[in-house]
Amino acid sequence: MTFEEIIIGFVRILGSLPVLKWALFGAILAILVDFSDLFMMNLLSFGGIKNYQAFDKWVDLIYMATFLIASIRWTGPSRLISIVLFVYRIIGVALFELIGWRGLLLFFPNVFETWFIFVAAARYFKPNYTLTWHRSFMWLIPIIVLKELQEYVLHWWKFLDKFRAIDVVVDWWQFIVKLFT
Repeated sequence: MTFEEIIIGFVRILGSLPVLKWALFGAILAILVDFSDLFMMNLLSFGGIKNYQAFDKWVDLIYMATFLIASIRWTGPSRLISIVLFVYRIIGVALFELIGWRGLLLFFPNVFETWFIFVAAARYFKPNYTLTWHRSFMWLIPIIVLKELQEYVLHWWKFLDKFRAIDVVVDWWQFIVKLFT
């Protein structure tokens, strides 16, 4: 393991911990920190990341574990659906590690993450809203469709593979500056 992987892993662990206290805002922070590795690996030069896709999937398990711990505190369908979606994603990550084909992730999308954020938001903004089994499945449909679209763009089409995060930010900044000058 490179020093760069250790630094990024440590940051990802720290970014995951607030979920245990504040489900919604901690989850948003954890996901932002998850994206931060794209910038850190462009800015740091401590040995690089040998296999980004594998590294990212394993480090994702850290924040997903905090999401799972928080969701185990829930009751009813929200709790059981969270557990099932977590296990499903773990199976997908394990198969990805065995096979090494990114397209496999299209069949094992990280619906767990999106479901967790949805339930945490519902509990925060609408505490009296009851997620029955019927409502849960009705909400899961658009969540799955949106997550599959994201997985397609990331792992099948590999659209973002041709960009560096830092370059995208610089290009957008220059575009915005040109609008106002």
